[in-house]
Amino acid sequence: MPTARLPQHPQAARRKLATARELAEYCGVPLATVYQWSHRGGGPRMIKVGRHLRARWEDVERWLDEQTIDGAA
Repeated sequence: MPTARLPQHPQAARRKLATARELAEYCGVPLATVYQWSHRGGGPRMIKVGRHLRARWEDVERWLDEQTIDGAA
């Protein structure tokens, strides 16, 4: 029986998904805040892997860029 293979993209090296704890440390917020983002909305896009929360680092960076405020405002 043949096995399924993921498409190979030479440029798209996969990074490890961010854990909730890594995300909290990276953003400088309490771990509970990451869980609130997931539950109430807000924060970067989260992925449920079983009962664990994960995030793609690209989504975290994109979300952080969206949070940038203009200093002149």
